[in-house]
Formats: sequence, structure tokens, C-alpha cells
Amino acid sequence: MASINIKSFFTSLMILVTLFGVGVEGTVHKVGGSSGWTMMGVDYQAWASSRTFKVGDSLVFEYNNEFHDVTEVTPHDFELCYSSNPLARYQTGSDTVTLTKPGFQHFICGVPGHCDIGQKLDIFVFPASLGPVAAAPVPGPVRSPSSSMSPSPSPLAGSPKTNAPRFRMGPSPL
Repeated sequence: MASINIKSFFTSLMILVTLFGVGVEGTVHKVGGSSGWTMMGVDYQAWASSRTFKVGDSLVFEYNNEFHDVTEVTPHDFELCYSSNPLARYQTGSDTVTLTKPGFQHFICGVPGHCDIGQKLDIFVFPASLGPVAAAPVPGPVRSPSSSMSPSPSPLAGSPKTNAPRFRMGPSPL
């Protein structure tokens, strides 16, 4: 019976995670705030340090695409401001990057010299929290018919010459 209750609990929990996890939308972060993605007047390290990034969130890069781009790079290429081997490159002037995995992500402007003077962003992305799922009540266990608490009939119940009760209460004999 305990294994049925545990299975029911985990089944209920998985259903709740599926229902609530799919519908949760992340936060949209406009990189650089009102200044956007530019090489002047924005401290991207300070901007990022005041935010928490989670899987499911989005980064919106708004910039003049005649003068800038957004290049996602490895940690090594980020430190060197090296844009020749990008993981991804965005060039529309209004790009949305959805954060799909936890860990560090690194972005630079691939225009020569821009990263060197500070147009670069590195963030840490946390796993998506369970949010409402953790606080949601979990339905109680469902009893199967075989685990019912109703008494079982006594083996002597059908015997014609007995004064024994029709139903036996308590634990069954070994």
C-alpha cells in the first residue's frame, strides 16, 4: 500500500510540474535599459549585476545595426574580445535571445574595437524555478480497490454452525 501512495504522490507531482512548468513565461530583459546595446554610456557588468537571469527569460538587444551586432561567444573569446568564431550572431538591430540553458552566456559586439571599450555582456543563467508548483497543494493519494480499508469476510462466514462474526476485524492470522 505504501508503494501505491508513493507512486500516486510522484505521479501527481509530475502532472503539476507539467501543467505549471509549460505555461510559465520568463522575464524580458532589455539589455542596457533605455540606452540599449551601444558602446557608449552603459556599464553592462553593472546592468547585469542588478538582475537575475533564469532559463525561460529573454534578452532583448536593441541597437543600430549599421554600427553594431550581437555575437555570442565562448568564455575564452569573451575575454579576448574575439568574434571570428561565434556561437551565434545577431544583426537585425532588434534581437531577442531566449535563455534556454543554465550557466554562463557571453555576448560581445563583433565590430572591431567595440568589445575592447566595454560593449560586452556576460551573465549567469539560473535553472528555471518551479515557482507556483512548489507552493501548489498536492492531491492526496488515490486508493486502489485492493487497498480499501473495508473489512474482509471471514473464512468462516459461510459456515452454517458458527456464531463467529460475519467479518473479521484486525490483522489477518499468519
